[in-house]
Amino acid sequence: MNKSKRPFTKSKRSFRRRLPPIQSGDRIDYRKMSLISRFISEQGKILSRRVNRVTLKQQRLITIAIKQARILSLLPFLNNQKQFER
Repeated sequence: MNKSKRPFTKSKRSFRRRLPPIQSGDRIDYRKMSLISRFISEQGKILSRRVNRVTLKQQRLITIAIKQARILSLLPFLNNQKQFER
């Protein structure tokens, strides 16, 4: 019998590691709309930590910044702009 050395080998998949959305130098602030808008869905909801791929501390800071921006009316609370076709 001819036995191979490794009968159960994992397939070598090459995958590119995704870059974190927030670099270590970035400050999470309610005035940075370009940074904050990445963590909001089309409906205006705050995306979860799994979707954002951020740490717990970063997610807390993002949530606080989004809420401050909403209160100061820099961001809408809801984004219900439905387009009706007739």
